[in-house]
Amino acid sequence: MQLSIRHLLGLDGVSEKDITIILDTADAMKKVLQRPIPKVPTMKGKTVVNLFYENSTRTRISFELAEKRLSADTVNFSTSTSSVKKGETLKDTIKNIEAMRIDFVVMRHGVPGSSHYLANCVDASVINAGDGPHEHPTQALLDMMTIREKRGSLKGLNVCLVGDITHSRVSRSNVYGLLACGAKVGVCGPATLIPYDMQDMGITVYPHIEDALAEADVLNVLRIQLERQKGALFPTLREYRNLFGITEARLAKAHSDITVLHPGPMNRGVEIDSEVADGPQAVILDQVTNGVAVRMAILFLLAGGRSSFEGVDHE
Repeated sequence: MQLSIRHLLGLDGVSEKDITIILDTADAMKKVLQRPIPKVPTMKGKTVVNLFYENSTRTRISFELAEKRLSADTVNFSTSTSSVKKGETLKDTIKNIEAMRIDFVVMRHGVPGSSHYLANCVDASVINAGDGPHEHPTQALLDMMTIREKRGSLKGLNVCLVGDITHSRVSRSNVYGLLACGAKVGVCGPATLIPYDMQDMGITVYPHIEDALAEADVLNVLRIQLERQKGALFPTLREYRNLFGITEARLAKAHSDITVLHPGPMNRGVEIDSEVADGPQAVILDQVTNGVAVRMAILFLLAGGRSSFEGVDHE
């Protein structure tokens, strides 16, 4: 089966069927990554441009590895050494790059909706690697893959997102994807960091972390964005930790098989303690590994690959 979409701009409106195809294909890609030579010729001759207007470590490296594992040709675009510094627009930049005959653009940009704009400007397939506080679909998909791997299914699970929900592109994509796949979604954090329309979407809002821990099967702990502190959205980091931080003592009161995720980078000692992040209930490094597999799956499928994995299992 093939995807019904030709771009991955977000998970808002993406069907459970398409999400399942991506996750099933990612499972097969993970097997490729476990081989002595973790590479297949599936995308040989395809060219991918990584267009990152914002700094990134995990996402950029993960995409680059995924592209190389699929044998694609990659071009890394850096705004600090490009004509962007001379005033060139996004549209002109990508039109010039596309004139070099590319097939995919992976873009991170600080402006919400920038990937949608780009998809209307080019013939290449566009993958959103994060557009401001809007969406980060590949992160949500790797989170969902990790949860499904650990818990067996997404349907009926209680998944709670903890932290800065308002400014988090990760939280938005997780909400859309999890709801589409039949999970029960909750959010927890300071009232100033929770969007007002959460309950209208069928999402449970937990005012206290203890309430969330009492019901959650999975806890996805979001980074407190220190750059937002100048907005005085909560008094101090110490107070945030005291009220919402995931500590070893708090986790001990939850049921023993709770699963803890964090998309990174972590502020240890603020939203999550090291004892939890490095503990047996955390699957944070599994998320990193699954990120490469998910991004391989997305590239493979958008290139026209089928979920029967033809071409994936042959070196």
